Amino acid sequence: MGFGMGNNGASSSSSRLDPAPLLPHHGVASAEIGLSSQPKTFANVFIAVVGAGVLGLPYTFSHTGWAAGSLLLSAVAGLTFYCMMLLVACRRRLADEHPKIASFGDLGDAVFGAHGRFAVDVMLVLSQVSFCVGYLIFISNTLAHLYPIFAPSSSALLSPKALFIWAMLPFQLGLNSIKTLTLLAPLSIFADVVDLGAMGVVLGQDVAAWLAKPPPVVAFGGPGALLYGLGVSVYAFEGIGMVLPLEAEAANKKKFGVTLGLSMAFIGVMYGLFGVMGYVAFGDATRDIITTNLGAGWLSAAVQLGLCINLFFTMPVMMNPVYEVAERLLHGKRYCWWLRWLLVAVVGLSAMYVPNFTDFLALVGSSVCVLLGFVLPASFHLKVFGAEMAWPGVLSDVLLVVLGLALAVFGTYTSLLQIFHSSSV
Repeated sequence: MGFGMGNNGASSSSSRLDPAPLLPHHGVASAEIGLSSQPKTFANVFIAVVGAGVLGLPYTFSHTGWAAGSLLLSAVAGLTFYCMMLLVACRRRLADEHPKIASFGDLGDAVFGAHGRFAVDVMLVLSQVSFCVGYLIFISNTLAHLYPIFAPSSSALLSPKALFIWAMLPFQLGLNSIKTLTLLAPLSIFADVVDLGAMGVVLGQDVAAWLAKPPPVVAFGGPGALLYGLGVSVYAFEGIGMVLPLEAEAANKKKFGVTLGLSMAFIGVMYGLFGVMGYVAFGDATRDIITTNLGAGWLSAAVQLGLCINLFFTMPVMMNPVYEVAERLLHGKRYCWWLRWLLVAVVGLSAMYVPNFTDFLALVGSSVCVLLGFVLPASFHLKVFGAEMAWPGVLSDVLLVVLGLALAVFGTYTSLLQIFHSSSV
């Protein structure tokens, strides 16, 4: 889910946001570049995890209830941290035999061979593409809210949202044709500054709206909303691909787990506050993108446009790992502009057919992110440590795999039903 989610590429198995702007490239001598202190590691975890998913949390809480939503967020934060540490434990155990494990994909290769790397790459590519679809949904829905335009048809291809996507497409084709994206990398940091500023403005507006007229809210919604809320929560915390590069660059590796845990706890509290305040401020009127609940005025418009601009320029960075894998598999690792254009067109068309931003987050979180964040780490840990673990340890890994697969199946089904329902309304 940061708004400036840069990426080292799926081949290096980084996730939604690359720590590269703050971290040097892994493999360079530490004497030359130095390693990351605990405060810098804390900041990098924050940058890697916090993303656009936070804007869908208030709407999610309007489905689950504020208490149930907060409990789901806490559970997902704890489980994500646990699975991240499973990967760290696997890498440390295999360090003597495989000293060059620097990424999630490298670990997959070390544990399960080419099939393990392929599984990680596929999941990461699907997640990257899904994030970019979410970007376009966010941008187009926000612009359609700020600047209502006449649509010649009710068709998904000619709706107001689709017209904005069509208008962006030529510029995205140009940006995504750039071979090297070094100049776009600084957006990773700048975008997160805008992210925090936007969250501050939204929280201020939430408090003002709540004080003016508190709407009725519920603590616990229906049980059917729990899978929906779980999907959005998993999406919001997705950042599993960054943990191995960050641990490799940590100066004090013994305290890495503590630093990671504190960062995840801080993010969880911040997410919970943002979700609860957004919901209690607007109640059932909470929209799928909370920024569209902001009142009229230059500050509200500036925040929304700022977020749109950041996501617009972040999209080619996020698509870069997709191109690396696609060009490796289909074009002999050679640069291929028409393949890139085809993938951008697929992303754009997909965004046109998804009506609701948060519904899409729930779908991605329930499917790709659950498999990437829970099932694969537990599978790797079971393979590496299974022969020496007592039965409680084996059982915990097996249960995590089974639970993750079940959540992926039922969560995906529930999310698709919600998307089809929103499309028919």
